[in-house]
Amino acid sequence: MPNHDIPADILDRAAKIRLACFDVDGTLTDGRLYFDADGRESKAFSVLDGQGLALLRKSGIEVAFVTARSSTAAAHRARDLGVRSHVGVGDKLACVEGLASELGIGLAQVCFMGDDLPDIRVIRAVGLGVAPASAHAWTRERAHWCTTARGGEGAARELCDLLLSAQGHVDTLLAAVDAP
Repeated sequence: MPNHDIPADILDRAAKIRLACFDVDGTLTDGRLYFDADGRESKAFSVLDGQGLALLRKSGIEVAFVTARSSTAAAHRARDLGVRSHVGVGDKLACVEGLASELGIGLAQVCFMGDDLPDIRVIRAVGLGVAPASAHAWTRERAHWCTTARGGEGAARELCDLLLSAQGHVDTLLAAVDAP
């Protein structure tokens, strides 16, 4: 992701982030819910997004899922990636504030990606509020930055790449894979 395509104020915000929080449905997934005949839910997650989340952790940025739905699929995906999982959250802002406090950081050092009305309070309160391209218009209008990718189709990876680039981690990550 070339930094010259990103506004300077967004790069400044991204450079300060120490905790990246993500809504799940519509952000890490395409927002569709699948239920089998027994009522069990399943979701599809992008491996590109998962790689981005793993790279954030490797670079010292904490990652958390913060979702209102009580979803075992989301909890399993978070566990698979080794990230914090907060499912069935009634007050997303209070949850994010608690995470920031636990880490000893301010909300200016937190980013949150969400796609709909329950996410707006958090998006407006944190240092970098982000919406995927497929987010509801009211949410996109209130975000600091919007991805070009849709939720579940690389939007989270786009945010991860922005954070990694703004914080100068890209060359180190690429050197590790380019080494013979």
